[in-house]
Amino acid sequence: MTDLIKRNSVKTLGLFSAGLGLLSVSGCQTLPALSQNNTATHAKDAADLAQWQQADDIIAAIKPTRFAAQDFLITAYGAKAEQGADNTSAIKAAIAACAAAGGGRVVVPAGRFETGAIHLKSNVNLHLHDDAVLSFYTDREHYLPYVVTRWEGVELMGYSPLIYAYQQENIAVTGKGILEGNGAVDAWWPWKGNWERRNWDYDASVDQEKTRTPLFVMAEQGAPIAERSFTENYLRPPFIQPYACKRVLIEGVTIRNSPFWLINPVLSEDVIIRSVNCVSHGPNSDGCNPESSNRVLIENCLFDTGDDCIALKSGRNNDGRRLATPVQNVVIQDCIMRSGHGGVVLGSEISGGASNIFARRCRMSSPNLARGIRIKTNSVRGGLIENVYIRDIDIGEVRDAIVINFYYEEGDAGNFMPEVRNLHISNLTVQKAQRAFELRGFERAPISGVTLHHVHFKQVASVGVLENIAGIDQLDLSLNGKPFSI
Repeated sequence: MTDLIKRNSVKTLGLFSAGLGLLSVSGCQTLPALSQNNTATHAKDAADLAQWQQADDIIAAIKPTRFAAQDFLITAYGAKAEQGADNTSAIKAAIAACAAAGGGRVVVPAGRFETGAIHLKSNVNLHLHDDAVLSFYTDREHYLPYVVTRWEGVELMGYSPLIYAYQQENIAVTGKGILEGNGAVDAWWPWKGNWERRNWDYDASVDQEKTRTPLFVMAEQGAPIAERSFTENYLRPPFIQPYACKRVLIEGVTIRNSPFWLINPVLSEDVIIRSVNCVSHGPNSDGCNPESSNRVLIENCLFDTGDDCIALKSGRNNDGRRLATPVQNVVIQDCIMRSGHGGVVLGSEISGGASNIFARRCRMSSPNLARGIRIKTNSVRGGLIENVYIRDIDIGEVRDAIVINFYYEEGDAGNFMPEVRNLHISNLTVQKAQRAFELRGFERAPISGVTLHHVHFKQVASVGVLENIAGIDQLDLSLNGKPFSI
């Protein structure tokens, strides 16, 4: 099916309340429905299922963490669960002792412990007791000196993430305790600046644009990382960032009120994020953003966030192309998404590309969930997104169900064509949506290689936007209880 669907003057397709007929649009051609006889259906379903063996192979290939059976209590190194007690040094000492002894668990017992940045070392598992809280300071001095980090897909020397590891192996953050970032209207979040949804008084003196704009200019000019250091720095640190690490486990903890992105593995491999509760409604409170990482499993997690629940990334613009490292071999399964800008998302910092992405058995629903499945990019970012498989997804309430948008932010303002290949969505059910689709390709680079099998929109107000699409493989689609064909 290679007919091109070009949207000209009309941007939105509506559904008549009686009859569900598509509005006739000049310049559009309706792609013919595929044969839906039993033989064709079974063949397509069998082919779809065969692809999912790759997901199981990825999980099997992930090298797990293993730790020595010895514990190092932070209280043995001077930590105190008292208000006003700074436990940064005590936790650092416990981690150093654990690493020197060959590894094990650094244990945070019951109680609320105040701390600054925590830097993990190889073979160390930071383990929180069920009733433990690590409460992180909100002053920038606790996140100095600067470290090598990545911010919105661009490398720099910046504030340490709250929990950080650089070029370490076999590390973990586990347990059922709470990691409290203390982001709020008077701490960290105002650095976002004049955000349209802010509930704080705007202060231009701490607006992130004072740092963000010159950083992005330096990155486009190819400035060395060591030179990307700013005295006036208002870029909020992510909560957990393993950077260039191997064998990483984050399991069981609850992460709250993050300054910025919650979980952000960068240039890492063999990463497992399991049974984590991500609850943060501040600006850029993305739940889990693996960047340029390989072999990643995200399972049984809860996301209730102020931005994308899960967003796969691979670097922004020139910096992403410089490193040329895709996010790849990722499996997302059995997760719950509530509030967020998107449930399962690729982009927007996707210049290094993405491949072999699998998402299955996830449930999404919230009046505050903006999008279900989302790809966001543009011709400034570019990047090849290929081999994306999504199945068995239940969406309760959402604004836009399926989004592929080549016009995100800068739109068609560059020379790096975004490309989507082999995007397969099957067994997806949407109970209630404002729009079924927002599919917006370029005329010179239409969206292609998309498969929609057994996709059902139970109650939807509008078909949505269909602009510059080529080659949709569709089987068993319905809107409001009636068969539908793009």
